[in-house]
Amino acid sequence: MIENWKMRKRPIRLERRVEFDNYELTREFLDLTADLSEKEGFYPDMNFGRTHVNMTISLSDGEQELVPSQLRFAEQVNVFAPTNKVTDSLSTEFFVERN
Repeated sequence: MIENWKMRKRPIRLERRVEFDNYELTREFLDLTADLSEKEGFYPDMNFGRTHVNMTISLSDGEQELVPSQLRFAEQVNVFAPTNKVTDSLSTEFFVERN
């Protein structure tokens, strides 16, 4: 199991909700996730409000379980958002260069 993520069985998927103190932190998280998605070529399902983001990583077509690249994506999200309640700037250590 990946820390901060919930495994659901029907249908199989990983889910995570992250709460933020303000909209600026929410936007920062969304921008970092967009950068990661572009880098990895993987795009999770996401919805968000002013101070929260819900993310779902679902099975790829034809797969019976989550694949390593999906699990790696979840772990990488944990690098810049290590807790479920973000109150300060997010870590960008994972990204060598952001555009």
